[in-house]
Amino acid sequence: MDTGNNAWILTSTALVLFMTLPGLALFYAGMVRRKNVLSTLMQSVGAAAIVTVLWALIAYSLAFSDGGALNAFVGGLGRIGMAGIAPDTMSGDLPENLFLMFQLTFAIITVAIIAGAAVERIKFSAFMVFSAVWVVLVYAPICHWVWGGGFLGEAGVLDFAGGAVVHINAGVAGLVLAKFVGPRKGYPGSNLAPDNLVLTVAGAGILWVGWFGFNGGSALAADGAAAHALVTTQLATATAVLVWMGLEWILRGKASVLGAASGAVAGLVAITPAAGFVPAWAAFFVGAGGAFAAYWGVTALKKALKIDDALDAFGLHGVGGLVGAILTGVFASEAIGGAPGAIEGNLLQIWTQTWGALAAAVYCGAVTFAILFVLSKLMPLRVDEESEVSGLDTSLHGESVGG
Repeated sequence: MDTGNNAWILTSTALVLFMTLPGLALFYAGMVRRKNVLSTLMQSVGAAAIVTVLWALIAYSLAFSDGGALNAFVGGLGRIGMAGIAPDTMSGDLPENLFLMFQLTFAIITVAIIAGAAVERIKFSAFMVFSAVWVVLVYAPICHWVWGGGFLGEAGVLDFAGGAVVHINAGVAGLVLAKFVGPRKGYPGSNLAPDNLVLTVAGAGILWVGWFGFNGGSALAADGAAAHALVTTQLATATAVLVWMGLEWILRGKASVLGAASGAVAGLVAITPAAGFVPAWAAFFVGAGGAFAAYWGVTALKKALKIDDALDAFGLHGVGGLVGAILTGVFASEAIGGAPGAIEGNLLQIWTQTWGALAAAVYCGAVTFAILFVLSKLMPLRVDEESEVSGLDTSLHGESVGG
């Protein structure tokens, strides 16, 4: 065991869990109407609970154990129920218990991100069942493809901290979920304005800080690669905030608080696959590209699709993640730690990144649709109209903000 690496990944694990609770929970809760704040918070809490249980029982094994003849596509059952993992069992120079926990926090936030696409109308019970099935059938296999010895990793797809595994995965699933559940009552004409942007900014700030564990921890060591990932993360995020504010100034005449928070998330998402593979100077371009793409995703593309992706899970994470994955192929440097990218003469890396991201997106979209189709035959996915009008806080949880 390397005690320094162990200490850093212990810290990173706490930071990534902190990104979901309370980070993403607050980021999302501030963007819904007051009558749905508690139900939105509850989805993040529920995701953390159900994913933890399924991860320990089977999803970790499917993601990171040897799948034998099927290993290109999915892991095996060697670690089902955490079998064979003792306090002294190692994964590299880390305890496997710690590696399992670090990877668990990524699975948790991926599922929690999806919830943002269907807030204010999805039944909590349906979301919990969907989350349990989705983390096993979608997240675990794609995680294995990239990080567990599967075919994307073997083909040279670069994904340092989860551009495809987390963000494209969550964004596409969110898009399918929003389409399947349908738009909120009154969308798009009614006033669906956020209730409390103070919560959203607080959540965005926690996400920003926690992302240092998300990206820096993905080096799996307390070394120069981790420090480099922190630098690229900060540069890309700050650049994305400035670009998003600039776009709003040009197109709307004023920069908004929600826009600044969204720009931060766009930059964080875009740099995620690239953080440990690109030079520091490239982070400016990745952050700017992520901001431009995500701004288009939450405005023009969202209108064109005519889907009520309520909190822009697809626009921020799906579109931002895809652009980040492709730009990784442009700026990746062999000297930093990845394969050479287009700037070093390897134009083929752009194609590798693109088809890898699309493979994850297609699989995620198809299986997510299948899960929702079957689930819709077994239980209602959406609350009734009366419950939606009165608000999910009282109709589903018997509580309300302030009493």
